[in-house]
Amino acid sequence: MKLLFFFSLVMLLYIYVGYPLALTLLARWRRRPVRKGAFEPQVTILIAAYNEEKAIAATLSNKLALDYPSEKLEILVVSDGSTDRTDAIVASFAHRSVRLIRQEPREGKTAALNRAVVAAKGEILVFSDANSQYAPHALRYLMENFADPRVGYVTGKMVYTNSDGTMTGDGCSAYMRYENRLRAAETDLGSVVGVDGGIDAVRRGLYRPMNADQLPDFILPLRVVEQGARAVYEPRALLWEEALEDASDEYRMRVRVSLRAFWALRDMRQMLTWKSDPLFCWQLWSHKVLRYLAFVFLVGAFVGNIAVWHAGLGYRLFFVLQLVAYLGVAISKGLETFGVRFRPLGFVHYFVLVNLAAAQAFIKFLLGRKQVVWTPRKG
Repeated sequence: MKLLFFFSLVMLLYIYVGYPLALTLLARWRRRPVRKGAFEPQVTILIAAYNEEKAIAATLSNKLALDYPSEKLEILVVSDGSTDRTDAIVASFAHRSVRLIRQEPREGKTAALNRAVVAAKGEILVFSDANSQYAPHALRYLMENFADPRVGYVTGKMVYTNSDGTMTGDGCSAYMRYENRLRAAETDLGSVVGVDGGIDAVRRGLYRPMNADQLPDFILPLRVVEQGARAVYEPRALLWEEALEDASDEYRMRVRVSLRAFWALRDMRQMLTWKSDPLFCWQLWSHKVLRYLAFVFLVGAFVGNIAVWHAGLGYRLFFVLQLVAYLGVAISKGLETFGVRFRPLGFVHYFVLVNLAAAQAFIKFLLGRKQVVWTPRKG
């Protein structure tokens, strides 16, 4: 059991510390800068929306106010069977290069994007969520990367806003800062492994239609890399989006994303072989496969620690540390109810939440379950 304990600890350290360090060092030695420059192609912003009457007007106004030539910008909104006022609100923007496409019956975001691409006029396709708010120059910063002909996909920087300081919101924000640092290092090395989907752009010629159950945020950049182009991160292209403050909402969203990621890895399994691109294969295994399976090593570390309890004081102290952390997470919601907030506990809370969600998603994956549609802001 000592072997299980130490192997699990080593794997966890590699996933969360070792890979980022190795990536950073390798990127410094083998840096591939993006040759950015002024570039103003025809752009189509694609938005899939389902019952977004509360957010869609602000989102469209935000996109129309971007610092980009209006004659080179169009916006397509695919209403995925919306039953509220979403369609009417979008239609009210028709005089400002905003087009509405109705998808009926409801088929989900991926099918909506496939439908929108067919109608799009832009050379570059930009994907936005229905509640995403871009910084004024975000679109220009995205486009500058496409001045480099080697670049096929660009993702911006998502910044989660959290107005009331909930532990879920704090943890989510910290998680994104960690992810953004990884993406910056992966870009220096060549290509990023995954994106968020709220502020992303792809050359139209590299877009390939996806199955309705596939995760665009994961499948698209992988397919771009598979075609020999680069998928890069642009930290100046900022997107602001509210963090889900309720832990149950965040958990459902993480289960959904993790489940679709497992299926995406299965669909793109050819890229998990060393014969394709050894460097990118290593990134994919380290950043995605092992990260989504980290819950296995967390269980191994806990169970193995119990088995070696009598082996020495160090083992007992480490077990107590694990136990205190998990108990803290268990009572964190109650503490927050009484106004007690401890930021480190918020980070641990989110770490456990993400891994529990991945565990549930993996079970669903093994059972062959898929999730195509969902309720916005609820998962």
